[in-house]
Order: sequence, then structure tokens, then C-alpha cells
Amino acid sequence: MGFKRDRQKNYDHESLRDERQYGFYWYSGIWQILRPVLIVLTSLLIVFGIVMTVYGAVNDNFLTAVDPNDQNEIAFSIESGNSLTRVANNLEEQGLIKNRSFFKYYCDFAGLGQKIQAGDYMLKRNMNMFEVADLLTTGDGNPITADMTIIPGTTIETIAASLKEKGILKDTAEFLTICKTGEGVTDYYFIQEELQESGVSERKYLLEGYLAPNTYEVYTDATALQLVKKLLDQTDKVFNSEWQTRANELEMSMDEVINLAAMIEKEAKKADFTKVSAVFHNRLKKDMKLESDVTIHYVTGERRMSLRNSDLAIESPYNTYHVKGLPLGPICNPSPEALNAALYPDESYVAEEYLYFCSKDPDTGELHFSRTLDEHQRAAAIYAPLWTAYDQERGM
Repeated sequence: MGFKRDRQKNYDHESLRDERQYGFYWYSGIWQILRPVLIVLTSLLIVFGIVMTVYGAVNDNFLTAVDPNDQNEIAFSIESGNSLTRVANNLEEQGLIKNRSFFKYYCDFAGLGQKIQAGDYMLKRNMNMFEVADLLTTGDGNPITADMTIIPGTTIETIAASLKEKGILKDTAEFLTICKTGEGVTDYYFIQEELQESGVSERKYLLEGYLAPNTYEVYTDATALQLVKKLLDQTDKVFNSEWQTRANELEMSMDEVINLAAMIEKEAKKADFTKVSAVFHNRLKKDMKLESDVTIHYVTGERRMSLRNSDLAIESPYNTYHVKGLPLGPICNPSPEALNAALYPDESYVAEEYLYFCSKDPDTGELHFSRTLDEHQRAAAIYAPLWTAYDQERGM
């Protein structure tokens, strides 16, 4: 009975009021802490819900496969030069993606626009947009391009044979005809200038010397004319304004520079290009015949180191033992280094008037240079046995 009276005494009106006030303050403090947290969590849940809703809509309408159950393969081709827009349009038209615009935006955003590779692909309608884009950028299709390498010093006939061997040309006839006549390429300014040269109609190939050596990526179904134009475009880039200015200083046309460079290319290794150029420039100044063996090689089609009297006597406008000055036209397609050497001969060899050179070693291409005919004849007597042995090893 005493315990009950004590409890009633402890919880009188004032004590209960104080306890309620204390509890209110306690709950109020907790609420002040939790309220901003709950607001943030609620906001995040709302944003997450919106994002998931939008993602679900985007995924369903743009990203997922057109038909998840369709396992059939569909042929899809991308031609070289096709734009991303064209690729996206074709994919949508063939039912391989759901939305062309979204595919294009994705490829642009992901930096894939320039990575899509030409080729023939087998795609499926159960592939999602990412899988389609990934396949087209990894290049698993059959290539429709090939590398075309033009080696410095090669002739048009050699180039044609190489292109046919690689399957780039099915037949060399059209290619050779274009190179001989210039049909379809006379709009190039340097070809127009070449056509003004004396005796140009008698040249073996009008375009000999103008097919710039380089490695090119070409369409496997490219026409002969397209291939020739690609090579001429490179020549247009290589023979820049600086070289044209230098040619004018030397009072040489572009055709004459290419003509001289072609002989330099065939006569020497790169290390001796400018020295050989100096010899030719010196002989031209003295109105001497160039007497370049490689011009006879172009006529005969064989590379004899020991020329016979019958070779020297060949009556051809390409034979520089027979005619004065440059040959009728270039004898090969020279490198930029040979062109540069034709324009900038070795100054010391020009000043010291070197007029002759001969081969010291046919296998290495090392040359011996002389100022006088007597020096040259003595050197030739020393190295002639090597030339004979070289020819004999090759059955000449």
C-alpha cells in the first residue's frame, strides 16, 4: 500500500507536464536530424525511379534487339567511304537496329564513328545495338580494301603486273592503256604541261614517272582509272610549290625534273642520289651526252652491267648514248628523295665538275666518281670484271 502511494506522489500534475515537455524536446531533436536525411533519400528514390523509367523506355525502344528470338543471319555490307549516317540508315532499313538516330548518337558519343570498318558482315536481329556497333568497329567483316604498294624505281608495266598478281586488277590492259594515252586524266595540270613537251606522243607510256611511289589503301573493286587517279593525286601532293619554285630557278619543267629523277633513282642508292644528280647536271651544262646505262636497260628490259656495243648503238630516243640531253621520257617512277636530288644536286660535286661515275660493286650499288675521262676509264678497268661476273651469274 505504501508503494502505491509513493508512485502517485511522484507523478503529480507538474511532474507529468515536465516529462511531456522533456519527451517533446527529445523527439524534436531526433526529427531535426532525420528530416534532411529523409528528404535526400526520398529525392534520390524519386530520381532513381525517373531514371529507371527513362532507361527502361530507352532500352525497350532503342537499345534492345529488334527480335530476341530471331537467330537468322543477315548479310550487311559497308562500302569504303560510307558515312556513319549511311550505315545507320542501312541498319534500320534492314531491321537490324530499332532507331538509326540513336545508333548514330551513340557512335558519335562513344567515338566509334571513325572506327566503323568497311566490309561484308553477317548480323542477326537478336543482337542489341551495342553488339552491332562493336562488331562493325572490330572489322570482322570481309575486307573490301587492299594495300597497293608502288616501289620507287618500278615501271608502269611492273606496277600493272603486281596489281594483277595481288588481285587488285583483274586485267592489266585498261590500266596500261590509260598510262599510255592519258585517257581520263588530262585534267591534271602537270599532264597538260607534259603534253606540250616535244615528242611526247612517241613515249612508251605517257604517265611513266608520274605514278607516285607509296603505299595506298584502295578498293578491291576499284577501276583502273580510279587507281591511276589515286597515284596521280599523290604526285600532285608530293611535287609541292617549293619544288616548283626550285625547278623554275633551274629553268626546268616538272616533266624534266621527273625525267632526271627517274635516271637518278635507277643509277644509285639514296646515299649517292645528289652526287649522281651533280654529274648529270654538269654533263647537261657542257652539252655532253648523259650516257646513262639505265636508259638502255629501259629499252632492252634487262639490267646488264657490261653493255655490248650493240646495246650502245640502239637507236631509241630513250638511249642517252644515242641522243643528247634527257631521254624522251622518264624511265621509271622515282621516289621523293630522287626528285629532291634532281632539284638539289651535291654542290661540291657540281663545283668540282664531276662528270663520270661507275659501279664499284653491282650487289651493293656502291659507286666510284671521277672528274675526267682518264680517271673514269682507269676505274672502269678495275671494276669491269665484277660487272662481267654479275651478268654471268644471271645468265646474261
